[in-house]
Amino acid sequence: MTDRETASRPVLINATPQLFVSDIVALCDFFIQTLGFGVEFIYGEPPFYAQVSRDGASLALRHLDRAVLDRLAAAMKADVDMLAASLAVDDVMALCREFQATGATFNQALRTEPWGVQTFIVTDPDGNLLLFAGST
Repeated sequence: MTDRETASRPVLINATPQLFVSDIVALCDFFIQTLGFGVEFIYGEPPFYAQVSRDGASLALRHLDRAVLDRLAAAMKADVDMLAASLAVDDVMALCREFQATGATFNQALRTEPWGVQTFIVTDPDGNLLLFAGST
């Protein structure tokens, strides 16, 4: 592709993964207290949509009824690599220690992948798997 062709293409600026959750307020509290995120907004009465962010990472939270979420969670448990979101971090070891101190539930401990990246996976209260990754 030439520079001219590249320059005329629209540029994707950001992506916001959407997590399905049973209780918007409870999950916002989890993201604040356990993972150090802030709430950008909560929408609806009762709340059915929200966005949380930390630094350059944002996640959307979308309410699903518990029964629907339980069926989705059962299907996801069949595949241990069913990630809801992957988040890049500049100091993955420090973030891992931070989350250990706040009592986060780890699905995978910090490890170095064969391709050289260090990763760990945290589980939110609804079973969403959040991968955090950074260079070694």
